[in-house]
Amino acid sequence: MKIAIASEGKNEDSEISQRGGRAPYYLIFEDKKLIETIKNPFATGGGGAGFSVAYMLADKKVNLVVAGKIGGNMISALKEKGIEFREESGKKIKEIL
Repeated sequence: MKIAIASEGKNEDSEISQRGGRAPYYLIFEDKKLIETIKNPFATGGGGAGFSVAYMLADKKVNLVVAGKIGGNMISALKEKGIEFREESGKKIKEIL
């Protein structure tokens, strides 16, 4: 299973990001091992970040997305792509794994 976690930083010691679509980074794990760090290209800019992030993660074959807060547009896009999601807050990335 591939898990993408919204992160404030580039590694497992970082805090989970409260912003799903606007998270600075997404860390992708497979079998609890970090396999990719993505600097979120949609973290700043115009609208539609949630949709764009969901589609980007779908292209990476992610099965589960975890973020502090996931907005309605991102939820719709994740459901459309068949990706599960969960909201968590106040934890470090390694605690969530």
